Amino acid sequence: MTTPITNATPIASLMGSTPTTSVGDTGMDKDTFLKLLVAQMKYQDPQAPTDSSALISQSATYSQVEALQTISEQNTAMLAMQRASSAGALVGKTVSYTDTDGSTVTGQISSVTIPTASTEAVATIGGTTVPVGRLTAISA
Repeated sequence: MTTPITNATPIASLMGSTPTTSVGDTGMDKDTFLKLLVAQMKYQDPQAPTDSSALISQSATYSQVEALQTISEQNTAMLAMQRASSAGALVGKTVSYTDTDGSTVTGQISSVTIPTASTEAVATIGGTTVPVGRLTAISA
């Protein structure tokens, strides 16, 4: 016999985990959506099954969630490539930046460390490493 879902049944208990979120993350992905859909089907009343049009609608929603997740992953990859390309284009440029003591330093960028998803690009100027975000002026 199945246990019906009531208003008091937390969804997390049906999925076997507690939901967690972080900044910029809704906590919902295609796997979570699929778990909810399966839980709904598992606990539905056999005497009054879910309407077939609702099931088709939910399947379409699952496809949309999956497509949006793919687009998000592609955008992240494209942004990383754009950041790397922009950082690489700085090599050979004369730049100015504010040093830690508050003075303005000018020099030529000899190399750039390509950024990752969690780090900023770092330029090497006259042997000193400077985060690209600290540059105040760039000239050819």
